[in-house]
Amino acid sequence: MVSLKKNQTISLKKESSALNQLHFGLGWDPVIRHNSTKKGFFSSLFSSQDDSIDLDASCIMLDENGKKIDEVWFGHLKSKCKSVIHSGDNITGEGDGDDEVIYVYLPKLPFEVEYLVFTVNSFRGQTFNDVDNAFCRVLDQNNKELAHYRLSEQGPHTGIIIATLKRNGGSWDFTAQGFPCIGRTIREMYAQIVNKVIGR
Repeated sequence: MVSLKKNQTISLKKESSALNQLHFGLGWDPVIRHNSTKKGFFSSLFSSQDDSIDLDASCIMLDENGKKIDEVWFGHLKSKCKSVIHSGDNITGEGDGDDEVIYVYLPKLPFEVEYLVFTVNSFRGQTFNDVDNAFCRVLDQNNKELAHYRLSEQGPHTGIIIATLKRNGGSWDFTAQGFPCIGRTIREMYAQIVNKVIGR
């Protein structure tokens, strides 16, 4: 497993042979406030109802020019081609392990998909000053962890481009991004995503 820093890129093919399926676990902890107890990773709800924060993992599929092909989030759990599938919304964050996972079946991806962009958003509008330990980890079809990226920055933003997956010939490159955005949903972040990932 490779632990990445911001803006670092690795080839997933070098980390796993015969790669055909990926699991992207995106997670976070709430900042401890009052008498709240910090839950396990992927927590998305403070124990105090007044301090609740609901974060959502999403993925947008882009072509080489940044045109949106499809998107997957808690309100749209499967891409039309069924190559990208969301595990479903989790608003409690209770229990151990990944609470929200995005599954990618590489052989089913349409050939025009050049980028997969993974984000986390605060749907209720709270900022990432209330979020701690945001991260993304990548596992292959054998549950081998290939890469792990932990985001340390906090701030007044409501969304983060946390990582991207990009075609590279017959392989895929994974890049740790950690780019703050304004927007409560991935649709509201679209222009910022294209600007960051495509440079337009």
